[in-house]
Amino acid sequence: MKKVFIIIVFISGYIVANAQKSMTLKQAIETGISNNFTVNQAALQSDADQVNLQQSRLNMLPNLNASADHGINLGRSIDPITNSFINQRFNYASYGASTSVLLFNGLTLQNKIKQNALVYDASKMELQQAKDNLTINIILAYLQVLSTSDVLQQAKQQAEVTTQQVNRLGILNDAGAISPSLYYDLKGQLANDQIAIADNTAALESAKVDLAQLLNMPYDKSIQLERLPEDLFNIKYADQPDAIYQVALMKFAQVKATHLRTESALKNIQSIKGQYYPSLFLGVNANTNYSSAATQQFFVSSTDVPTSDYVLVNGNQQPVITKQNNYSYKNIQYGKQLNNNLFNSVNLSLNIPIFNAFQVRNKVKLAKIDLKNYQLTEQNTKTVLQQAIEKAYVNLTNTSDKYKLLTGQVSDFAESFRGAEIKFNSGAITSVDYLVAKNNLDRSNNNLITAKYDFILRTKILDYYQGKPLW
Repeated sequence: MKKVFIIIVFISGYIVANAQKSMTLKQAIETGISNNFTVNQAALQSDADQVNLQQSRLNMLPNLNASADHGINLGRSIDPITNSFINQRFNYASYGASTSVLLFNGLTLQNKIKQNALVYDASKMELQQAKDNLTINIILAYLQVLSTSDVLQQAKQQAEVTTQQVNRLGILNDAGAISPSLYYDLKGQLANDQIAIADNTAALESAKVDLAQLLNMPYDKSIQLERLPEDLFNIKYADQPDAIYQVALMKFAQVKATHLRTESALKNIQSIKGQYYPSLFLGVNANTNYSSAATQQFFVSSTDVPTSDYVLVNGNQQPVITKQNNYSYKNIQYGKQLNNNLFNSVNLSLNIPIFNAFQVRNKVKLAKIDLKNYQLTEQNTKTVLQQAIEKAYVNLTNTSDKYKLLTGQVSDFAESFRGAEIKFNSGAITSVDYLVAKNNLDRSNNNLITAKYDFILRTKILDYYQGKPLW
């Protein structure tokens, strides 16, 4: 039982290991997107633009600041409580809090929010465009691996047919029943077939390396790609280039991104123009302070004391007696001082721009130049897109026509080779005639495989321009 368990574990591990080496087109695209530098960089830029948008919205909120100041005064100074000069050492403290809110500044902040919202939307479209660009390249590399794999398999089948003939003719040649040239002609063809296998094997590994590098993952010679469903090879594009272009204008991520950049540049101009207008702020402040020199007097008693003044009584000077109050002094408590000295203020602040070295005017000029640049970029993107769609449509049409012709050609050459093989086996034709028929069929099969995957690629390119899902 223990041995059986070990065998089961080994087989399970082998199956899992081999299953991990099989990759679907979806897995390839997801792996490439997650590992790609350009895509990840575009994602980070989109995240940064989102933060900028959030900050521009938060800029509409009031600010709130607090301050605290503690110190020791030595020598002659002003008592912060009485504002009178004193010449003594004392501790002091002051506390404050202030808030202000922008009431009006020419809608600068509101337009800045709209601008950053458009920038964020544009960065999301650019991220999608980076993903789409990578996806179409991965599909191309994926199809290249499949195409090369099919050509290699076709080469092996061709070599197998030739090997069977070489084995048959070898027996006949040893018996002296045929001309040796027939045998050696087929051996030479077998060598050509084996060379083709070697070349296609190298091309397949090279295609796998290209795909692995595009996915930014280590090259694995044993990796296997899942075949594509046959319904992909029956796609028909009934739309004309103009119709495809109109769809692309609405869905192609790059077109959306350039349009959003143009709109954001327009909002930037409006935001800068807001600096021509006055700014109005509402402010609220609260402050209090403390001094160790601050004291509070308490009444103790009253006494009669003579003054320097006098009055004449019967010709004699009699001093004037006055009543004097006696007080004791005690420091005012910390908390009580803070409460007694608390004061508030509310203010409106108006800032009127009169002359600032034409900075705002020149900022507007530069912003208008940026707007024109984005407009040119948007128009150029549309022009390049239209040209690319027209070219892709022509390529698709040509590839489709070629695929249909090659399908018929393979059928014809297959029938021709079947007849030639029967005649050759019966000795009715020479090896040259047989090899001509075989090479025609082999070449036609290889061309059909190439055209088959080229057709898929062309359809995916048109899907790419229309913003359709590519997998």
